[in-house]
Amino acid sequence: MRRLYHMWLSPACRMIRVALAEKELEFEAELEPYWERRPEFLALNPAGELPVLVEPDGAVIASHTAIAEYIEDVYKSRPLIGTAPLVRAEVRRLVAWFDGKFAREVTNHLHGEKFLKRFMLRQAPDAETVRAGLQNIKVHLDYVGYLTDRRRWLAGDDFSLADIAAAAHISVIDYLGDVPWERCESARDWYSRVKSRPSLRPILADHIAALPPPKHYADLDF
Repeated sequence: MRRLYHMWLSPACRMIRVALAEKELEFEAELEPYWERRPEFLALNPAGELPVLVEPDGAVIASHTAIAEYIEDVYKSRPLIGTAPLVRAEVRRLVAWFDGKFAREVTNHLHGEKFLKRFMLRQAPDAETVRAGLQNIKVHLDYVGYLTDRRRWLAGDDFSLADIAAAAHISVIDYLGDVPWERCESARDWYSRVKSRPSLRPILADHIAALPPPKHYADLDF
């Protein structure tokens, strides 16, 4: 059986969980306390980072971008990056947007302070950093709205890895209750459609006892 080593509120791990489900590839999700640096895990990925995918034949692929490209190359059942060169370029651009710009300006500020710093490092969140993240996310929601006002999905006519990457980051912030959905109806409508996909159900079922999500988190209609 295919195995994915992951953690709950990791955008990178969530991206691969959804991508595997969209590809209809069965896998066992195994929580990995990567901070413990288990020798068995380091043997799979010396960088000690998640996610890590182990194929049924024992092949190991580490890094969410490498995993996403790998399953796209090997499993052709449902393209997630597209087939036309311009579409593939746009999908990759938007994946880089959310993994780069959104992560730096929003995810690292909110998820980094309110979850990683508070629960993993047992340190007090920095209020100024949190405020910056709350301000920055408004601009990104407006951009999601701009795209979906002009396209069916973020990168074009088809649901793609761009939508998955965006949802992976936004769902983590939504779990923390920090997405101002009232700001942008178009972004909210897009996310409602994303949440309705079967591939998102395991993500919406994530629940950390010490940090429960808001009531709307798993509600398909908000």
